[in-house]
Amino acid sequence: MTYERDATTLEPRWPFAGREDELELVRRSLTGARRGIVVTGPAGCGKTRLVAEAIRGTDCARAAGTPGSRAIPFAAFAHLLPESVTLPGAVRSLSGVRTLLVDDAHLLDDASAALVHQLAVHGRTRLLVVATDGTPVPGAVSRLWTGELLPRLALEPLPEEETGRLLTAGAGPLDALTANRLRRLSRGDLRLLRDLLGAVRGLLTPVPGTDERAWRGPVPLTTAVRERTAPVLGRTCPLERATLDRLAFAEPLSPDLDGLDLGALEALESDGLIEVDDHGAVRLAHPLYGPVLRAAAGRLRARRLAPTADAYATALDAESAALARRIDRADVRAAATPVGEWLVAEGGVLPCGYAAVRARFARLRGEVREAAAWAREGLRSEPGDASCRVELDRASAAVDGRGDLDPDLEALTDPYDAVRLGAPEKVIDRLGGVFARHADALTRADGPELDEVAGDLERRGFLLFAAEAYAQAVGVHRDPRAARHSRTRAVALARRCQDARTPALSGLVLGELTARQRQIVTLAAAGLTNRQIAERLTLSVRTVGNHLYSAYARLGASDRGALPWLHQDRTPEAQPA
Repeated sequence: MTYERDATTLEPRWPFAGREDELELVRRSLTGARRGIVVTGPAGCGKTRLVAEAIRGTDCARAAGTPGSRAIPFAAFAHLLPESVTLPGAVRSLSGVRTLLVDDAHLLDDASAALVHQLAVHGRTRLLVVATDGTPVPGAVSRLWTGELLPRLALEPLPEEETGRLLTAGAGPLDALTANRLRRLSRGDLRLLRDLLGAVRGLLTPVPGTDERAWRGPVPLTTAVRERTAPVLGRTCPLERATLDRLAFAEPLSPDLDGLDLGALEALESDGLIEVDDHGAVRLAHPLYGPVLRAAAGRLRARRLAPTADAYATALDAESAALARRIDRADVRAAATPVGEWLVAEGGVLPCGYAAVRARFARLRGEVREAAAWAREGLRSEPGDASCRVELDRASAAVDGRGDLDPDLEALTDPYDAVRLGAPEKVIDRLGGVFARHADALTRADGPELDEVAGDLERRGFLLFAAEAYAQAVGVHRDPRAARHSRTRAVALARRCQDARTPALSGLVLGELTARQRQIVTLAAAGLTNRQIAERLTLSVRTVGNHLYSAYARLGASDRGALPWLHQDRTPEAQPA
């Protein structure tokens, strides 16, 4: 697949992903009697890309705020207005503009902000206004939505599965630990994500036995990384810098730890450079701060601040024991494990016992690709380790579409697997808690109770098991509406399980489509080409291709040949009482 080249980076443009519903909303705001929309969200979340897609192929004037021109009246509109103009004159000059995009509206000078507000009041020009959350916004701009002149679309960070698609488009398949690390470091900023991916692309190494590649080692100190971490590197107060350096090598720390200056901690927290959680633990506020501070420390300082090998081993043992206790309590909600994550990210050797527990914890959460990656890390040090080999086999089976269960019930080592295979009567007396409830509900073909069990499993963090329970409920519900609800929940949870394929999920279409995607998929399944679809729906061929690409990912299809049967409605009919 080819993409347009980005004018600023001269690199292939990333595919537009994960914002189809928002794209449709923005497009609708520019049709009929509608007067436009305001799009807000955190820096780097894709606001500008969204509106650029929305106006692609249309006649739209553009303006943008810039940091250096906030003191110059009408600076953002200088290319659209006469040299000397008043506010009423500026409104008259732009009243004939049909559609106007105003990017970075939080950086507008006061006169430009007032002009945008008056154009919204005037009502003849459709406005697309983009502003960044967390920064001061001119009052005239904020009144666009607080005064209900225009609707506001607040963008959330791109979902994990869609971010994964971007990473794959930019560098090919990545192992789960690499993808997780890049997402964690960029923290939803797609511009920073792209910068990091470009920097590590040459550092990726093949993962044996897969088509994936992995990145281990220090974070490259790119220009974007240095800009993002300038606040910590620029601290000149010796106490504050010493505190940051200690955190970089040993976070989280207790604030009452000897050697930590309370005044320095308060100053750093006030400036947003550290965070204190509900338990009093102190951490650096951004995941990039630690790697950059460690890189800047120098060898002697790093040797003095870095924990000893025994300290690492003790911390890993504590993390492993905590995860094992969570598994025993049937609670696999996300848990902080900074030492293991740091060690594997830096390319260190991971003890196979720790790796096996991490792999099992991830697998139980439905993170099957991550489970496989943790198991492989353990096998690096001990290739024959049985516990890691078992976890790798089960996780890989789910990833490859072979399921993660042995269909031979007599060979099962975990009784709960029989429930997941649909044979609860054989093991119901060997289970307890929520797993026994699952077996009982399935034995009685009780759809509502299966839904309740699925909800409990989801709350405990067992997303894959919850998806399976919802999928089993689909087949036993007598009410078609209840069956549709269960199917929707099963699909939503299955999509969060890293493309897991198990017997209980085999009957599901693994994706939900937007209204536009359903429309395009229906036409594609009927045999129309992208160009024919584009002509029928008055879209660009590129837009049709992007929608189909997204639909393939959501439906689990590899090409349009799989669309006819994937798009069938599989909701069961009502069952007789």
